[in-house]
Amino acid sequence: MNINVRGKNIEATPALVDYAQKKLGKLDKHFEQATDVQVVLSVIREEHIVEVTLNLNGLILRGEESTSDMYASIDMVVDKLERQVKKYKTRMNKSLRYRGMRTISEKHAALEAEERAEDDAPQVVRTKRFTLKPMSVEEAILQMDLLGHNFFVFTNAETDGVNVVYRRKDGNYGLIEPE
Repeated sequence: MNINVRGKNIEATPALVDYAQKKLGKLDKHFEQATDVQVVLSVIREEHIVEVTLNLNGLILRGEESTSDMYASIDMVVDKLERQVKKYKTRMNKSLRYRGMRTISEKHAALEAEERAEDDAPQVVRTKRFTLKPMSVEEAILQMDLLGHNFFVFTNAETDGVNVVYRRKDGNYGLIEPE
């Protein structure tokens, strides 16, 4: 596991880096191949925030926690990521059994959209660029849930068209397909 720890408004001391690497090393048992992990430690006012982004062959898992103690934040974010990994593996195993053991592409894409309106007039405050990778609707819903977003843009593997899945207020999902 390739772990990159950096500080934002805080110096990433060797003790913090070692602690983060040790804790995140627990996740290594879930993966068969090397993964890239980005860890950002930051302090805003009295909150110690840990953001971890785990990139596994195109699948992106992300966790963020904040407490008044940096070590506690690291512990909490590792627990959150471990739950996400177990959830992902369980869903993938069920999906494989359901589809009669058809292979599923490991290529996934992630979209993180953040909009903040500071004035009354809407403005574009952030632009994200990402590669659309082909996947099924079920895989797109899984990726959206893992990222904690309300919508997800992807290339539908069956139709080769750009689609959007979104979470409805009633708890179900919607699919937008262009004509």
